[in-house]
Amino acid sequence: MLNSLHVKNFAIIDEVWIDLKKGFNVLSGETGAGKSILIGSVLAALGGRFSKDMLGSRGDYSLVELEFESDNEEIKKLLSDNDLEVSDEIIISRRISESGRSVCRINGETVSASLLKSIAGKLIDVFGQHEHHSLLSKPSHRRIVDGFSEEIMKLLPEVANAYKEYDIAAGKYHDASVSGKMSERELDLLKYELQEIEATALKPGEDDILEERFRVLSSAEKLQNALSGALTKLCDGYGSAEVQLCDSIKALSKVTGIDGNIDDISNRLDILSAELSGIASELRDYEAELSESGMEFEEVSARLDIINRLKSKYGRRIEDILEYAENVAARIEKNDDYELYLENLLKEKNFKYEKLCELSEKLSELRKSTGLILADNISKAMKELNFEHAVFEVRIGRKDAPDEFGFDDVEFYLSTNVGEASKSILSCASGGELSRIMLAIKSVIADGGSINTLIFDEIDVGISGRTAQKVAEKIARLSRSSQIICITHLPQLAAMADMHFLIEKHNDGEKTSTDIHPLYDEDIIKELGRMLSGALVTSSVLENAREMKQLATDYKNNL
Repeated sequence: MLNSLHVKNFAIIDEVWIDLKKGFNVLSGETGAGKSILIGSVLAALGGRFSKDMLGSRGDYSLVELEFESDNEEIKKLLSDNDLEVSDEIIISRRISESGRSVCRINGETVSASLLKSIAGKLIDVFGQHEHHSLLSKPSHRRIVDGFSEEIMKLLPEVANAYKEYDIAAGKYHDASVSGKMSERELDLLKYELQEIEATALKPGEDDILEERFRVLSSAEKLQNALSGALTKLCDGYGSAEVQLCDSIKALSKVTGIDGNIDDISNRLDILSAELSGIASELRDYEAELSESGMEFEEVSARLDIINRLKSKYGRRIEDILEYAENVAARIEKNDDYELYLENLLKEKNFKYEKLCELSEKLSELRKSTGLILADNISKAMKELNFEHAVFEVRIGRKDAPDEFGFDDVEFYLSTNVGEASKSILSCASGGELSRIMLAIKSVIADGGSINTLIFDEIDVGISGRTAQKVAEKIARLSRSSQIICITHLPQLAAMADMHFLIEKHNDGEKTSTDIHPLYDEDIIKELGRMLSGALVTSSVLENAREMKQLATDYKNNL
């Protein structure tokens, strides 16, 4: 459940804290008081869209923090798999700066928006003001049915992957069919290109080695002069380092054995002399090598010319050239036995299609059985929402060919009167009916799902009177198994609340802000009276409100 909500500097909300309860939480207030802003802050915290106009004017950032309590093992696994603290307490926060930069955190650790949505989607479900309009889209019907079955949700990725593999195989077959066999001229050109590349026997990374060697050899004269100068200073010239070092060693040898310090220095000079001789030897060898490098320079230059010529034709790197050669060889091989190649592509395409069809048929069977159960449960739920004779159907049609969602064309049908033929809800349902249908769907999903917190933003759109009372009773029953947070204008719904919050907008002449606070006892009656009558709340209205609250309390006590 959602234990608390903290919102800071979000639109016209300065800062509010709300401690929520289990059961049925209601938020009411005048139109424009900021109820939808509050829902917007929750959606933003859960990874939803955030625009700059949502940032308040009392700071350079907005913050929304949600504290949940959940023992859901699936959520704990997600937390563990992503190296997050595993606890029954889950704190989700989102901080958004003026620049639009967003930081999402779970239990204090920064996380990606996608991970935030994954975890939040298992904690809370938000039913927005206009969500029922999604029922006017057939794909949403399929998503609702699929979401009702764990088996379907596990199978869907397999079907999608099978469709992707089939689509690739079909594309290859189509391209090969359209291109046909190559002409003799095309084939001769490819064979020439392949022969040209293979004749060079290229090795990956060879060009880097050759270019480094070319840089050395092209500076051979400059290097030789430097080596000659160094050798002169070290050992070949009059007064060279080697001569000076030998003289030093001879001078010290006359006093060895007298002082241990002198002996140590003499030994170190001997080591230095040997090292100097070794360096001189290496320099002479390198100088000799450079003096004989003329032919190697020509060979390296010629090899680089060949490689660079191939690069200009087939790719910027040797790896690109070799890959090009592989592709050319494959095209030649395909062309040499084009009919067999085409036949193999067709076999692969058909095999992938059969696999897709097999999985799609399995998916169809699951959807049909799930659709029957879902339709029966939704029909029962709708009767509780004043659709006394409602018959809800999930019809599974069949497309000509399967796609990433299988063969099925899912559509919801509804009959609301005895003897009346069922019609697609795409064409027959009013706004108020759609709202109640979605509530019925949400209630059925909530009863069978693991999400424990549901938010309803103005579920009362287009309903009143007895229907409003039925909706209130349905939500009250639903709140016994799930935490419900409901924003409403209907007194019937508000009267059923276990916890009632009032949202008010204040204007001190300089700024406008929204405040939220809990109501108790007589304040609840006054708010119900306002919802019943509007601006003028008379004693008789308050008496009606008091009676309504008592009747609601009696109803809940009898659940």
